[in-house]
Amino acid sequence: MELRAFIFDVDGTLADTERDGHRVAFNAAFAEAGLDWHWSVELYGQLLAITGGKERIRHFVETCQPPLPAGEDLTALIARLHQAKTRHYTALLAQGGIPLRPGVKRLLQEAKAAGIRLAIATTTTPENVTALLEHTLPESLSWFEVIAAGDIVPAKKPAPDIYFYTLEQMRLRPQECLAFEDSENGLRSAQQAGIPAVVTVNDYTREQDFSGAALVLDHLGEPELPFQVLAGRAGSHRYFTLELARQVHAQALAEQEK
Repeated sequence: MELRAFIFDVDGTLADTERDGHRVAFNAAFAEAGLDWHWSVELYGQLLAITGGKERIRHFVETCQPPLPAGEDLTALIARLHQAKTRHYTALLAQGGIPLRPGVKRLLQEAKAAGIRLAIATTTTPENVTALLEHTLPESLSWFEVIAAGDIVPAKKPAPDIYFYTLEQMRLRPQECLAFEDSENGLRSAQQAGIPAVVTVNDYTREQDFSGAALVLDHLGEPELPFQVLAGRAGSHRYFTLELARQVHAQALAEQEK
């Protein structure tokens, strides 16, 4: 079946946003609210097992039991903290401190030129997606025909709901798409939706289980910055191209049919 669309995760996939973006913004929101909470690099790596920012805050409160403001409704507090965190995160993006990962801009441009349809499927908020694209590749905002983000579906990754929603909006079959993820939760989400997935790991996700991924790389690569293949086959390719995408897609569909 012909490859017709790329569906991208955002945080950790399009850009390394987690450690020096979202984590920093969460801590700024906590401080602004007068809370004596701090998410270290190590702790945040553990919290990333929980998808969704509001869900991550709730998990932290329930498991670490930090001091809470007296008489504060937890759900309202979480909503307020998450709103403040988004504001701090977009301010960080505006400062230009979070670039796209290697190969992302090039691959998006190549796909757009070749008529490959583009979409986003992520648990982060729509505001975060828009802010990232506006400050890294503003013309691409019109390239993505679907931006499925935030609370648009109730169950977040590793549930497949966000991918099912995206497929429905694009009127595509899962076998016509290739997903791009950075985490095990994201991979499992795509897999449960029947979509072959390429994984580009980062420091937080490198040791996770990516069994069943169509290809696992350290990044998408550039001509002057070759990728490292961690699992799967890339042949003679040293950076991710549309040609390699079609090869990987065909290989993945053949595996599905076995």
